[in-house]
Amino acid sequence: MLSKKLRLKLPMLFMALGFFIFGSAQHEVVEATETQKFVIATDTTFAPFEFQDANGDFVGIDMELIQAIAEDQGFEVEIRPLGFNAALQALETKQVDGVIAGMSITDERKQTFDFSEPYFESGVVMAVADDSDISSYEDLEGQNVAVKTGTEGATFAESIKDEYGFTTTVFEDSANMYQDVLSGNSVAAFEDYPVMAYAIEDQGLALKLATDKEAGSSYGFAVAKDTNPELLAMFNAGLANLKSDGTYQAIQEKYLGASADTSLDVPAQNGKTYIIATDTTFAPFEFQDANGNYVGIDMDLIRAIAKDQGFGIEIRPLGFNAALQALEAKQVDAVIAGMSITDERKQTFDFSEPYFESGVVMAVAADSDIDSYEDLEGLTVAVKTGTEGATFAESIKDEYGFTLATFDDSANMYQDVIAGNSVAAFEDYPVMAYAIEGQGIALKLATEKEAGGSYGIAVAKDTNPELLNMINTGLANLQSNGTYEEIVNDYLGSDTEASNTSFFGLIQENWKTLMKGLGRTILITFASIVIALALGIVIGLFSVSPNKALNWIATIYVDIMRGVPLIVLAFFVYFSIPQLMGLRMSSTVAGIITLSLNAAAYLAEIFRGGIKAVDVGQMEAGRSLGLTYQTTMNKIILPQAIRIMIPSFINQFVITLKDTSILSIIGLVELTQTGKIIIARTYASGNMWMIIGLMYIIVITILTKISKNLEGRLKNG
Repeated sequence: MLSKKLRLKLPMLFMALGFFIFGSAQHEVVEATETQKFVIATDTTFAPFEFQDANGDFVGIDMELIQAIAEDQGFEVEIRPLGFNAALQALETKQVDGVIAGMSITDERKQTFDFSEPYFESGVVMAVADDSDISSYEDLEGQNVAVKTGTEGATFAESIKDEYGFTTTVFEDSANMYQDVLSGNSVAAFEDYPVMAYAIEDQGLALKLATDKEAGSSYGFAVAKDTNPELLAMFNAGLANLKSDGTYQAIQEKYLGASADTSLDVPAQNGKTYIIATDTTFAPFEFQDANGNYVGIDMDLIRAIAKDQGFGIEIRPLGFNAALQALEAKQVDAVIAGMSITDERKQTFDFSEPYFESGVVMAVAADSDIDSYEDLEGLTVAVKTGTEGATFAESIKDEYGFTLATFDDSANMYQDVIAGNSVAAFEDYPVMAYAIEGQGIALKLATEKEAGGSYGIAVAKDTNPELLNMINTGLANLQSNGTYEEIVNDYLGSDTEASNTSFFGLIQENWKTLMKGLGRTILITFASIVIALALGIVIGLFSVSPNKALNWIATIYVDIMRGVPLIVLAFFVYFSIPQLMGLRMSSTVAGIITLSLNAAAYLAEIFRGGIKAVDVGQMEAGRSLGLTYQTTMNKIILPQAIRIMIPSFINQFVITLKDTSILSIIGLVELTQTGKIIIARTYASGNMWMIIGLMYIIVITILTKISKNLEGRLKNG
């Protein structure tokens, strides 16, 4: 970078170059001496202008804009994500050369900074929780409102708070501000419109817009006052060039959707957010990519429809069967999961207009001689539950004399054929074509495509006509403007990139996703064990109490919880309880409740057994000395019983950790479900299950060693 002294000697030269016009048809460039490098500070949590993606890279409108201007004008930038306040302080002290952070141009700031030409026209909205009744500023009287420091929203809230009688709580970042509203500490949040719209519509935040957009000010790029005219001139020149060649428009549309335009005016949205359930293993319609994002035809389509119609969505990847049950239980608002529209399903769900015409094919191993349905007589065929392929196979199995093996996901179905357990698989055509052509799975098509049904988006019967109408309208718009065709071609084209399915390739591509799944597994295990331990101690004490009523309570609880399979208990907690009580529950909460209730029964028995293992004479000795039952239990019996129980406690901890894998059935993405999701994309089940197994072994071995060390210390203490 040029020294500060040299830059101060050359301002007039750069200003002259910056505003030199070559003609209206020419490309405007402000020349830099050699290749200059500028340090640009930015915020860290102001999506969609600047935020960190799943790979740890800082992205957003501001980030792409400054990089594009730098490339256009021939200089380099070093991005410093400092946070808004720290960025302004760094610019004042000349630690950085410029700031781009969705910063409004105000008269007050002009005293300290020089601003570029405006690059975005914003506005202010008020958002409230989804279930809030607040719909105007008058409703805020006597309440608390959240704002983020340095934003237009904060300035606007400050200007009207005395008029409407509310107080404000100021946050350093948007995420904590939103959470303050979700938790009920504040009743509303004032935020710059594009930031709030992005959070609700693209990220599925459980807030809604309560007011129309207020007229706002302009965002500008800032440099310190009277110190960096050449950088400001290059920014303005580059911005003009990007607007004229369409780059500026493309950047905005990438983050704000097709509604972004050159006037920078984003139309108001209704702000309502819907929960959309989907499958997890049905590529190319829905699957998880290497960055942990849910992608596919269905995912891109529902997001595009939501943007087109102005509503928000929260994606719940539950798996096909769990998604349908969640919709029946009204845990979710809709399901998009490559679901065929059938007369049977129409009895339970209302469907959108069809968005994809499918078909059925039969695939066999690459070296198989089977090439017709007649060759299947006396053999086993694999199908996936809920698919057109399964329905078609069921309809012809008696005619051609084969039996069915049913799987919950496509990857295991394919592996069953490759392993030779089944001789063929019936599958929806686009899914099978993607697996063979896009991912190189060792199967081949043995038959021509059978005429198939249509895929539709489902809502619960007679409950959500508004959402269904918006879906149909949005779908029609996407089909007419070409967006629908682009989405389908992205996934069914011939240039689909295959994954690296070697052992170390899978680890390299997916280690972040795997570690996230492992972390969730450990977190759920610890939370469940802590709750189960507290409940188990109470039930255990009930079981050894002299009170017969408490004995019966303990016996009934233990018998029920040990008698109900864990998978049934998970379904009951996640689907039945919310339906009976009229509430919604996340899969994480349901999973912790399930494991806690189950483990508590076993811990209660461990606790009872440990107490019974202490010689009965210990209790008698304590009572003969005049101690109460409670004192004898606390001072004499329990210390001995705990030492006896430690190995069993450790064993139950390990069992609970492994039991988390069952919770994938309700859509909880722990380690096992993470493996299933990766397999759905790569079809590398052999190597992936080896990786998952090794991760379980390593974690359980480490935890067992730690627990045994603790056991030894307690026994010797």
